[in-house]
Amino acid sequence: MPGRMIDLYTWTTPNGRKVSIMLEECGLPYTVHPVNIRAGEQFKPEFVAICPNSKIPAIVDREAGFSLFESGAILIHLAEKTGRFLPARNPGRARTLEWLMWQMANIGPMMGQANHFANVAEEKIPYAIDRYITESARLLKIMDDRLARVEFLAGDYSIADIATYPWVAVAFDLIRGAKPEVVGEGAHVARWISGIAARPAVARGMAVPEV
Repeated sequence: MPGRMIDLYTWTTPNGRKVSIMLEECGLPYTVHPVNIRAGEQFKPEFVAICPNSKIPAIVDREAGFSLFESGAILIHLAEKTGRFLPARNPGRARTLEWLMWQMANIGPMMGQANHFANVAEEKIPYAIDRYITESARLLKIMDDRLARVEFLAGDYSIADIATYPWVAVAFDLIRGAKPEVVGEGAHVARWISGIAARPAVARGMAVPEV
């Protein structure tokens, strides 16, 4: 398709939506290739050739001439490609990467496991459910304390917010309801969610892929 410089391989998950939000925010032309992970399409040889880890999202940047997997790496690449949502200098750059890595190492894995054991696993294991929901609640409290001091995670709106939003937007009410003694009111996280949800590019990115 003329002008579509980026091929996005994705599915309807928070990790996938990080990248579609970023592409929309940057105004980059892209073509969506849904990879139905429920049907095992991530293990097809043609996708493994792009992403050896068999996980979405992945991109092929035809302008740059290479493919890339891992959502955090993709966000950094797109930020550097466009000069947006990642400061060029420290301390702003370091602070943005700090909160991006916090999401990658904490929010995604913990909330993903909480969802798996609470909603997906055939055997409901109370210890596992409580462990991951409690840790997710602790992370929300850290986030709430941070957002009491700044408007966005790294100060200005950045790839740290883009990476974190798809996870927290879907899990916030459930986790706060399950562990109010840990999260508290979560008013600052709620304010942050509302503000990001109101961005038109975020709304468009959250609707990708259409399935």
